[in-house]
Amino acid sequence: MQPHPLRTTVIGSYPMPCWLECATTQLDRFGEADREELREDAVVAAVHDQCAVGLDVITDGEQSRFDFNLSFYGYLDGICLEAAPPRRFGPPAHDQRGRHEVLAELSAPRGLGAVEEFRRLCKVAPAGPVLKASVPGPYTLSGRLIANQQYPDRYALTEALLPIVRRELEHLVEAGCQELAVDEPSMSCYGATEDVPRLVDIFNRTVESVAGRCRLSTHLCFGNYKGHPVGRRSYTALFPEFTQLAVDEIHVEMANREFAELEIIETIARDKDVAVGIIDVKSYYIETPEDVVERTRRCLQYVPAEKLALAPDCGLGQTARWAARKKLASLVAGVQCVRDS
Repeated sequence: MQPHPLRTTVIGSYPMPCWLECATTQLDRFGEADREELREDAVVAAVHDQCAVGLDVITDGEQSRFDFNLSFYGYLDGICLEAAPPRRFGPPAHDQRGRHEVLAELSAPRGLGAVEEFRRLCKVAPAGPVLKASVPGPYTLSGRLIANQQYPDRYALTEALLPIVRRELEHLVEAGCQELAVDEPSMSCYGATEDVPRLVDIFNRTVESVAGRCRLSTHLCFGNYKGHPVGRRSYTALFPEFTQLAVDEIHVEMANREFAELEIIETIARDKDVAVGIIDVKSYYIETPEDVVERTRRCLQYVPAEKLALAPDCGLGQTARWAARKKLASLVAGVQCVRDS
């Protein structure tokens, strides 16, 4: 059950300030104290934008990550980070993100960095909004690693990453995190051709030590690279099995899919809360509050208000900041209209 009806929330990422994006191209010019100042100032900016529109749940905007999950590989021992992807020019696609060779046993003796991110968020956030942290799940994290003799396929890589991710989740809860997302978009992108019960088992073993100790959610979208999805955009193959995920809330992408399969949220809400993406992060159409009212009411035909949260489809990190601000403002204003009606 939601802490209160019709919560407004976000997934995780938020656009970097222009000065931070510029700085990331020349980080070698900065000392570590300078880099920490850059990170903290960027989190202040992301928190300001989210609080200014009145969101119920906010994040640090993942300002210290270059990508939703790619930055985590820098914390892994046992891999050789690819210096540059094999294709650098032409239309953007996921093959431009690069893949990393596994050389030895995978480990993360310094953790994955999410605890430091959460502590930075706590330092700068005002009282009021719920503070949310997010970590990619092991199946998604395995996607940019190249299988080898020791780890011969994606599932072997996933099993090696699982205890690393689980330990990070435990440390987040110990640090005081009460709202925690374990995001597995690769499961929704590729689940239609995979063993769905096996994916559920992987997820549940990942979160088993923190389930019941915080509010857990997961984000299931179909990818976003420069505005393009990567997976077959259908949830049919995943449900009802995915209602067995050990979470309090499941987030699904609907706006960019023209609300196809919206009825699936009724299935989810029998066992979980559901967060529905009603703001399209891949489009520069700025939703109006009236759009949000109409979309929220459509969702309420399937899910009661006390089990429903409203959100963007995905992280806003690849949306221009001016548009992200306007979209979130419309989200909050429209949901408030529904609450007041």
